[in-house]
Amino acid sequence: MTDVLDPEVQPAASTADATWWRQASVYQIYPRSFADADGDGIGDLPGVTERVPYMASLGVEAVWLSPFYPSALADGGYDVDDYRDVDPRLGTLDDFDAMVAALHGAGIRVIVDVVPNHTSDRHAWFREALAAPAGSPARDRYVFRDGSGPDRAEPPADWVSIFGGPAWTAVGDGQWYLHNFAKEQPDLNWANREVRDDFLHTLRFWSDRGVDGFRIDVAHGLAKDLPEGPLPTWAEVLASPKDGQHILWDRDDVHEIYAEWRKVFDEYTPARTAVAEAWVAADRRARYASAEGLGQAFNFDLLEADFDAAQFRTIIEFNLGLAEQSGSSTTWVFSNHDVVRHATRYALPARNGAEEKQGSAWLLAGGSQDDLDRDLGLRRARAATLLELALPGSAYLYQGEELGLHEVGDIPDAERQDPAFFRNPGVDVGRDGCRVPIPWTRQGSSFGFGAGGSHLPQPAWFADSSVEAEDADPDSTLNLYRKALGLRGQLQSEEHLEWLETGRDDVLAFRRPNGWTSVTVFGDEPYDLPSGELLLASAPVADGALSGVGTAWLRS
Repeated sequence: MTDVLDPEVQPAASTADATWWRQASVYQIYPRSFADADGDGIGDLPGVTERVPYMASLGVEAVWLSPFYPSALADGGYDVDDYRDVDPRLGTLDDFDAMVAALHGAGIRVIVDVVPNHTSDRHAWFREALAAPAGSPARDRYVFRDGSGPDRAEPPADWVSIFGGPAWTAVGDGQWYLHNFAKEQPDLNWANREVRDDFLHTLRFWSDRGVDGFRIDVAHGLAKDLPEGPLPTWAEVLASPKDGQHILWDRDDVHEIYAEWRKVFDEYTPARTAVAEAWVAADRRARYASAEGLGQAFNFDLLEADFDAAQFRTIIEFNLGLAEQSGSSTTWVFSNHDVVRHATRYALPARNGAEEKQGSAWLLAGGSQDDLDRDLGLRRARAATLLELALPGSAYLYQGEELGLHEVGDIPDAERQDPAFFRNPGVDVGRDGCRVPIPWTRQGSSFGFGAGGSHLPQPAWFADSSVEAEDADPDSTLNLYRKALGLRGQLQSEEHLEWLETGRDDVLAFRRPNGWTSVTVFGDEPYDLPSGELLLASAPVADGALSGVGTAWLRS
């Protein structure tokens, strides 16, 4: 590989740049599994601060932190006790301020998770609601309904939680509360003005502490249309039209909430940014990404695609078109805290359109590494990432993918933590495998994660995928990411591309306006690269030909 541009890390753009988010490289940190400064087995904010030099060396422009708020961890921190504090196990507000200062000092912006669809059942509001009578203002902050049957001992409806099991839980006085996720996560009533005002306060609280943007969890779930009388059946809920009038999800009136949020974001200079996690039909994402709303929305389409040239091109063209329509920029994601890591997904047979999520059958079968083509999966993941980083828009990278980490699939049942595993035995093993603390060193009780152990078990093969092991290898996945991100910062230009004819169905090539060309070979046969200076490649290049399963960047 030849690097004709300086691959060293480039400082992020000025924090006064209001458009930094449009083509940013964003590194997602799952705080409890990133770095443990106090040795208690759980990652913390001081651990993040200690690793700021690592993130600077990686070359990312922003960090997104999954929830660090006080929580019982019924759902990995997405059950929030207090939206304006730090979990004592993860640090303090002073630690948060120190982390933000260190990241900003390195030219890295900060995005935090906001979880507005539900609180935890330990939140002060919910405790107040349980102590208050039916019909009280305290209960009106949540979604309470009388039970059915003569003694109200049956749930108000037969609804099913996302995590499995009933979506209604009794509180002992004939009323039940709605929880679209775990029972420890009661849904808020966003028709309540107090709820809306409190979240505006939360957005200002973190913005005032220097937060540059927000990732909005379950952004499509806040607005609901629940009658006071008999509720529809679950079959009727499932049949509800997905045209903005669904009973529970992606309702048009949710955007009234985000219009209020946008006014808060725009109070700051530069304006705070936001990105919606909205699992909605692709043609409905644009409303979440509008300039009058959150500004950007996650595009998970590549995350769900096979490693296939035709699928990739269709997805890329479609989402660039959506971004142009909305005036936003698109986002590209291959891995995050909720899905099987993409090195492992690509190590399994293609789904070929099956509805089942890639990797779920492998996990249910025991998640053995022996059942993976690990080398092929990693080569595909490296190629896909280089393609992603060449595209217009924002790239969201998940901690550990820069090490080429595979999913930890064989966690013993006794050590699992995800509520999806406990609520769906034999059906869903949960998301713990992508949340295992990442390895920093070859040895140690937790491979350098902390002085003690780790809250989820790490496999022995983590040693060879550790930062220490890969740092010294110029051809490692870690150093590929470093070079790619450094070059990307210099090569980015206008937010469009021109497809190039390759003569092969398994090869995609495109050129960015400044002459930056990306070529990806999805098949096994080598491909003769077009003329130009070779900047970087994820696979060997010999006599001008890129080997199979690889991506190369060139400059004309």
